[in-house]
Amino acid sequence: MVVETVAAAVEIGLRVPAAVDLAAIVIGALTGGLLAAREGFAVSGVLLLAVSTGLGGGLIRDVLLAQGPPVALTNQAYLPTVAATAAATFWFSGWLSRFPRLLVGLDAVTLGFFTVIGAQKAQLAGLPSASVVFIGTLTAVGGAVIRDVLLAQRADIVQPGPYNAVAALLGASALTVLAGPLGLPPLPVAALVIVLVAGLRVLSVWRGWEAPVAVDLPQRARSRLRRGSRRPGRRRRR
Repeated sequence: MVVETVAAAVEIGLRVPAAVDLAAIVIGALTGGLLAAREGFAVSGVLLLAVSTGLGGGLIRDVLLAQGPPVALTNQAYLPTVAATAAATFWFSGWLSRFPRLLVGLDAVTLGFFTVIGAQKAQLAGLPSASVVFIGTLTAVGGAVIRDVLLAQRADIVQPGPYNAVAALLGASALTVLAGPLGLPPLPVAALVIVLVAGLRVLSVWRGWEAPVAVDLPQRARSRLRRGSRRPGRRRRR
């Protein structure tokens, strides 16, 4: 009974306004459509990439949660909104590309929104903390993965570069801790996580921060030991 009461309260607090959800979808579709237009794709390619980046993460999330048809298919506004965004990028890609900094900022905020929406829906489904982090991260970057698959290129999230999946992972983890064990109010937690994810993304782009790559710790340790053992010998020769 207590669990059901808490879940109901959380559901009320975590409900994302439709306008905010649509805004995040529009920005995601905008980035995909601009990329397709820049690559010289036909109108079908622009529409396909806009749909994949705007709705892809949510589609994957809803399929995994298995709570009925995906929201992207049941909500009457989602697909028409993405189609309108694709049309805008098809006809005005050159003009929209004049604002790269604005697009980076909007993309960062969208990453934060998708992270929060995905993690919150996983919480409402009663999933454990690790699954909440996974769903939140997947919702944020799933559209980009689908986009890269359609472009037949290595997924951007697995390559060194500005924080993308890393920012979403840290944000989803923070949300899980703050809204879970610490029991903080949902709305302030959501706002804090959006700022955290967006801030990490923007700072990594502007500062040139890159996600860490795999490191062979034993090899690195051996290399340091070798350098350390050579220094005394060099001093004696002098």
